[in-house]
Amino acid sequence: MFGLTRARRTAAAAATVAAATALLTAPAAVAAPQPVVGGTTTTTTAYPFMMQITDASQNQFCGGTLVSPTKVVTAAHCMVGETTSSVRVVGGRTYLNGTNGTVSRVSRIWIHPGYTDVTNGDDVAVLTLSTSMPYTTAKYVTSTQTSVYAAGTTARVLGWGTTSQNGGSSNQLRTATVPTVSDSSCAGSYGSDFVASDMVCAGYTSGGVDTCQGDSGGPLLIGGVLAGITSWGEGCALAGHPGVYTRMATFSNLVTAQVNS
Repeated sequence: MFGLTRARRTAAAAATVAAATALLTAPAAVAAPQPVVGGTTTTTTAYPFMMQITDASQNQFCGGTLVSPTKVVTAAHCMVGETTSSVRVVGGRTYLNGTNGTVSRVSRIWIHPGYTDVTNGDDVAVLTLSTSMPYTTAKYVTSTQTSVYAAGTTARVLGWGTTSQNGGSSNQLRTATVPTVSDSSCAGSYGSDFVASDMVCAGYTSGGVDTCQGDSGGPLLIGGVLAGITSWGEGCALAGHPGVYTRMATFSNLVTAQVNS
Protein backbone atom coordinates (compact mmCIF):
# COMPACT_ATOMS: atom_id res chain seq x y z
CA MET A 1 0.00 0.00 0.00
CA PHE A 2 1.01 3.61 -0.33
CA GLY A 3 1.54 5.79 2.71
CA LEU A 4 0.38 9.37 2.51
CA THR A 5 2.64 11.94 4.12
CA ARG A 6 1.34 14.51 6.54
CA ALA A 7 2.75 17.57 4.81
CA ARG A 8 0.22 20.20 3.80
CA ARG A 9 1.87 20.49 0.41
CA THR A 10 4.81 18.86 -1.24
CA ALA A 11 7.73 20.54 -2.90
CA ALA A 12 7.26 21.30 -6.57
CA ALA A 13 9.65 18.56 -7.60
CA ALA A 14 7.50 15.98 -5.81
CA ALA A 15 4.08 17.41 -6.54
CA THR A 16 3.15 15.03 -9.35
CA VAL A 17 4.12 11.96 -7.35
CA ALA A 18 2.29 13.23 -4.30
CA ALA A 19 -0.87 13.84 -6.31
CA ALA A 20 -0.79 10.30 -7.62
CA THR A 21 -0.26 8.96 -4.11
CA ALA A 22 -3.18 10.96 -2.79
CA LEU A 23 -5.45 9.51 -5.47
CA LEU A 24 -4.38 5.99 -4.61
CA THR A 25 -4.75 6.28 -0.88
CA ALA A 26 -7.20 8.89 -0.68
CA PRO A 27 -1.46 11.83 6.50
CA ALA A 28 3.34 11.68 9.28
CA ALA A 29 -1.88 11.73 9.10
CA VAL A 30 -7.51 11.20 6.32
CA ALA A 31 -11.08 12.06 6.98
CA ALA A 32 -10.51 13.90 10.22
CA PRO A 33 -12.87 16.12 12.15
CA GLN A 34 -10.17 18.43 13.55
CA PRO A 35 -6.49 19.33 13.11
CA VAL A 36 -4.21 17.43 15.43
CA VAL A 37 -7.44 15.49 15.47
CA GLY A 38 -9.19 15.30 18.81
CA GLY A 39 -6.82 17.82 20.34
CA THR A 40 -7.02 21.20 22.03
CA THR A 41 -5.61 24.62 21.24
CA THR A 42 -2.29 25.66 22.73
CA THR A 43 0.42 28.29 22.21
CA THR A 44 4.06 28.62 21.29
CA THR A 45 4.53 30.10 24.75
CA ALA A 46 3.70 26.67 26.14
CA TYR A 47 5.81 24.95 23.46
CA PRO A 48 8.47 27.52 22.46
CA PHE A 49 10.46 25.00 20.43
CA MET A 50 7.55 24.44 18.03
CA MET A 51 8.44 25.92 14.64
CA GLN A 52 6.41 26.62 11.51
CA ILE A 53 8.13 25.60 8.30
CA THR A 54 6.86 27.81 5.51
CA ASP A 55 7.47 28.79 1.94
CA ALA A 56 9.08 32.11 1.08
CA SER A 57 5.70 33.84 1.52
CA GLN A 58 5.33 32.36 5.02
CA ASN A 59 2.63 29.85 4.09
CA GLN A 60 3.08 27.00 6.56
CA PHE A 61 3.30 23.48 5.14
CA CYS A 62 5.17 21.48 7.80
CA GLY A 63 6.27 21.67 11.41
CA GLY A 64 9.67 21.42 13.03
CA THR A 65 11.34 21.26 16.43
CA LEU A 66 14.03 23.70 17.54
CA VAL A 67 16.83 21.64 19.11
CA SER A 68 19.46 24.39 19.21
CA PRO A 69 19.18 28.13 18.50
CA THR A 70 20.06 27.53 14.83
CA LYS A 71 18.97 23.93 14.20
CA VAL A 72 15.50 22.55 13.49
CA VAL A 73 14.59 18.87 13.19
CA THR A 74 11.84 18.03 10.70
CA ALA A 75 10.82 15.27 8.29
CA ALA A 76 12.85 14.50 5.17
CA HIS A 77 9.70 14.35 3.03
CA CYS A 78 8.98 17.98 3.93
CA MET A 79 12.27 19.06 2.39
CA VAL A 80 12.44 17.01 -0.79
CA GLY A 81 12.60 19.42 -3.71
CA GLU A 82 13.08 22.46 -1.48
CA THR A 83 16.05 24.83 -1.56
CA THR A 84 17.48 27.20 1.01
CA SER A 85 15.81 30.07 -0.82
CA SER A 86 12.35 28.44 -0.92
CA VAL A 87 12.01 27.79 2.82
CA ARG A 88 11.55 29.92 5.92
CA VAL A 89 11.29 28.90 9.58
CA VAL A 90 9.00 30.86 11.89
CA GLY A 91 9.27 30.67 15.67
CA GLY A 92 7.15 32.17 18.43
CA ARG A 93 4.01 32.44 16.31
CA THR A 94 0.93 30.64 17.69
CA TYR A 95 -1.39 31.67 14.84
CA LEU A 96 -0.77 31.04 11.16
CA ASN A 97 -2.13 34.49 10.32
CA GLY A 98 0.06 36.19 12.92
CA THR A 99 2.92 38.54 12.17
CA ASN A 100 4.81 38.20 15.46
CA GLY A 101 7.72 35.96 16.31
CA THR A 102 11.02 35.41 14.51
CA VAL A 103 11.36 34.57 10.83
CA SER A 104 14.59 33.00 9.64
CA ARG A 105 15.95 32.01 6.28
CA VAL A 106 17.61 28.61 5.99
CA SER A 107 21.30 28.38 5.17
CA ARG A 108 21.53 24.58 4.89
CA ILE A 109 19.16 21.64 4.45
CA TRP A 110 20.36 18.19 5.48
CA ILE A 111 18.16 15.30 4.38
CA HIS A 112 19.01 11.78 5.52
CA PRO A 113 21.01 10.35 2.57
CA GLY A 114 19.03 7.11 2.71
CA TYR A 115 15.63 8.75 2.36
CA THR A 116 13.56 7.72 -0.66
CA ASP A 117 9.97 7.45 0.59
CA VAL A 118 8.23 7.66 3.96
CA THR A 119 7.38 3.95 3.93
CA ASN A 120 11.06 3.09 3.52
CA GLY A 121 12.11 5.03 6.63
CA ASP A 122 14.97 7.52 7.14
CA ASP A 123 12.38 10.32 7.27
CA VAL A 124 14.46 12.92 9.05
CA ALA A 125 15.99 16.26 8.08
CA VAL A 126 17.86 19.04 9.89
CA LEU A 127 17.68 22.69 8.91
CA THR A 128 20.40 25.20 9.74
CA LEU A 129 18.97 28.67 10.33
CA SER A 130 20.51 31.94 9.22
CA THR A 131 19.01 33.73 12.23
CA SER A 132 19.34 32.40 15.76
CA MET A 133 15.99 31.71 17.44
CA PRO A 134 15.55 33.27 20.91
CA TYR A 135 13.36 30.43 22.19
CA THR A 136 13.80 27.52 24.56
CA THR A 137 15.01 24.47 22.67
CA ALA A 138 13.79 20.89 23.00
CA LYS A 139 15.88 18.00 24.20
CA TYR A 140 15.76 14.85 22.11
CA VAL A 141 16.22 11.19 22.98
CA THR A 142 19.64 9.57 22.76
CA SER A 143 20.36 6.44 20.77
CA THR A 144 20.14 4.32 23.92
CA GLN A 145 16.78 5.59 25.14
CA THR A 146 14.73 2.96 23.35
CA SER A 147 12.58 2.16 26.38
CA VAL A 148 10.59 5.36 25.87
CA TYR A 149 8.74 3.63 23.03
CA ALA A 150 7.19 0.94 25.24
CA ALA A 151 3.62 0.27 24.12
CA GLY A 152 1.05 2.38 25.93
CA THR A 153 3.41 5.23 26.80
CA THR A 154 1.69 8.60 26.61
CA ALA A 155 3.04 10.83 23.85
CA ARG A 156 2.15 14.38 22.84
CA VAL A 157 1.78 15.71 19.30
CA LEU A 158 1.66 19.31 18.07
CA GLY A 159 0.77 21.04 14.84
CA TRP A 160 -1.33 23.29 12.64
CA GLY A 161 -2.71 20.40 10.62
CA THR A 162 -5.82 20.34 8.47
CA THR A 163 -9.35 19.90 9.81
CA SER A 164 -10.08 17.19 7.26
CA GLN A 165 -8.36 15.41 4.42
CA ASN A 166 -7.22 18.14 2.02
CA GLY A 167 -9.29 20.58 4.11
CA GLY A 168 -8.53 23.83 5.86
CA SER A 169 -5.82 24.19 8.45
CA SER A 170 -6.09 25.17 12.08
CA ASN A 171 -5.14 28.81 12.48
CA GLN A 172 -4.02 28.17 16.06
CA LEU A 173 -1.45 25.62 17.18
CA ARG A 174 -3.07 22.46 18.55
CA THR A 175 -1.91 19.58 20.72
CA ALA A 176 -3.13 16.14 21.71
CA THR A 177 -1.94 13.07 23.56
CA VAL A 178 -1.79 9.58 22.06
CA PRO A 179 -0.45 6.26 23.36
CA THR A 180 2.45 4.57 21.62
CA VAL A 181 1.58 1.32 19.86
CA SER A 182 3.56 -1.92 19.87
CA ASP A 183 5.63 -2.71 16.82
CA SER A 184 3.65 -5.91 16.22
CA SER A 185 0.36 -4.06 16.28
CA CYS A 186 1.67 -1.37 13.94
CA ALA A 187 2.98 -4.03 11.55
CA GLY A 188 -0.49 -5.54 11.66
CA SER A 189 -1.88 -2.23 10.42
CA TYR A 190 0.73 -1.40 7.80
CA GLY A 191 2.52 -4.61 6.89
CA SER A 192 5.96 -4.23 5.33
CA ASP A 193 5.52 -0.46 5.05
CA PHE A 194 6.20 -0.29 8.78
CA VAL A 195 9.96 -0.40 9.40
CA ALA A 196 10.32 -1.03 13.12
CA SER A 197 13.92 0.17 13.31
CA ASP A 198 13.02 3.55 11.83
CA MET A 199 9.41 4.12 12.90
CA VAL A 200 7.08 4.14 15.88
CA CYS A 201 3.30 4.25 15.85
CA ALA A 202 1.02 6.18 18.20
CA GLY A 203 -2.74 6.36 18.38
CA TYR A 204 -5.85 4.77 19.83
CA THR A 205 -7.23 1.47 18.52
CA SER A 206 -10.58 3.17 18.10
CA GLY A 207 -9.00 6.16 16.33
CA GLY A 208 -10.28 9.66 17.03
CA VAL A 209 -6.97 11.34 17.91
CA ASP A 210 -4.14 11.79 15.43
CA THR A 211 -1.93 14.13 13.46
CA CYS A 212 -3.10 15.17 9.99
CA GLN A 213 -1.99 16.98 6.83
CA GLY A 214 0.16 19.97 7.73
CA ASP A 215 1.53 18.32 10.87
CA SER A 216 4.41 16.56 9.09
CA GLY A 217 7.81 17.22 10.60
CA GLY A 218 6.37 18.23 13.95
CA PRO A 219 7.30 16.57 17.23
CA LEU A 220 6.15 13.45 19.01
CA LEU A 221 7.09 14.24 22.60
CA ILE A 222 7.48 11.65 25.34
CA GLY A 223 8.13 13.02 28.79
CA GLY A 224 8.58 16.43 27.17
CA VAL A 225 11.48 15.14 25.08
CA LEU A 226 11.53 14.84 21.28
CA ALA A 227 11.12 11.12 20.58
CA GLY A 228 9.53 11.12 17.14
CA ILE A 229 8.80 13.16 14.00
CA THR A 230 5.36 13.20 12.41
CA SER A 231 5.76 11.21 9.21
CA TRP A 232 2.81 9.38 7.63
CA GLY A 233 -0.27 7.27 8.05
CA GLU A 234 -3.31 5.94 6.28
CA GLY A 235 -6.07 8.41 7.00
CA CYS A 236 -6.33 10.76 9.95
CA ALA A 237 -7.60 9.27 13.21
CA LEU A 238 -8.98 6.14 11.54
CA ALA A 239 -9.59 3.12 13.77
CA GLY A 240 -6.84 0.54 13.34
CA HIS A 241 -4.50 2.96 11.57
CA PRO A 242 -2.32 4.87 14.05
CA GLY A 243 -0.04 7.69 13.03
CA VAL A 244 3.49 6.71 12.05
CA TYR A 245 6.44 8.72 13.37
CA THR A 246 10.17 8.66 12.71
CA ARG A 247 11.88 6.86 15.62
CA MET A 248 14.19 9.61 16.83
CA ALA A 249 16.46 7.35 18.90
CA THR A 250 17.57 5.57 15.73
CA PHE A 251 18.74 8.84 14.20
CA SER A 252 19.88 10.65 17.34
CA ASN A 253 23.60 10.38 16.62
CA LEU A 254 23.18 11.56 13.03
CA VAL A 255 21.07 14.51 14.19
CA THR A 256 23.67 15.38 16.83
CA ALA A 257 26.37 15.41 14.15
CA GLN A 258 24.28 17.91 12.18
CA VAL A 259 23.51 20.01 15.25
CA ASN A 260 27.21 20.22 16.01
CA SER A 261 28.24 20.95 12.42
